[in-house]
Amino acid sequence: MDTTITGIDQANDQWTLALNEEQRALFMEVIEESLRLQHRSHLFNWLQRGFQCLLAHEVVIIGVRGLERASYDYEYLTSSRYFGDTQFDQVLNDEDGLVSEAFTRWSKLGMPVFYHTELTAQQYNHYAVEHVDAERMLASELKRFVVHGFGNEHSRIATMVMFGRLSSPVNAQTAHLLELLMPHLHCAIVKVTANKCPSVLSTTARNGRIKPLSKRELEVLEWLQAGKTNWEIGNIMTVSPLTIKNHVQNILRKLDVENRSQAASKALKLGLIARKQ
Repeated sequence: MDTTITGIDQANDQWTLALNEEQRALFMEVIEESLRLQHRSHLFNWLQRGFQCLLAHEVVIIGVRGLERASYDYEYLTSSRYFGDTQFDQVLNDEDGLVSEAFTRWSKLGMPVFYHTELTAQQYNHYAVEHVDAERMLASELKRFVVHGFGNEHSRIATMVMFGRLSSPVNAQTAHLLELLMPHLHCAIVKVTANKCPSVLSTTARNGRIKPLSKRELEVLEWLQAGKTNWEIGNIMTVSPLTIKNHVQNILRKLDVENRSQAASKALKLGLIARKQ
């Protein structure tokens, strides 16, 4: 697909790009399907159908923040074998993570921002392009990507999304589609995270049950009970502290607790882990 910015974009950046008949049909299908999303797996499948036809991609990183906290909780969805936990940790590194920088840039601009190795940095009326060093992009396994969000520091719930290994062209048409899709994507993200994120919405289950914890989360819980820090647990499990942080956040959501000590205490009471001798 064409990834260049058109002369119309460069000269006028007109924001009167109308969807064609096929795009309008796909757009309405995407909106209708979003109303039926309930779980994380539904979100992934939704992004792989009509949504994919409108905005072709292979990797999605999603950030969600509630008003009670300043930081975002991140997750990723991917259909690519090249992007996994290692790349996820790398691109969200607070010091030099490529996607972390992109989200900060979006927070300042409030418009879709494309990251590309072959295009020069340029800001238009309703979207921006940022140039990325080829080696840095290659290490991220994202090829090229776009970021956008919904909400700000004053919003009750805010979301940020990155679409990586992007096949859709870098132009005003793609930016326009993302602007149209983002409100519906925001609602879908809030819906599927509502059952697990205490910082956003209550997760207390009506039947008193909790969501099952993964084997890795149970292992992290055992080390939390032993009083280990994220850095110490990361060394023990040979993963980064950021990965442990994400595991801890998932544990807090699933157990519906506020902090690490409450998580360890509740896990002991539920018999999920054994008390350290």
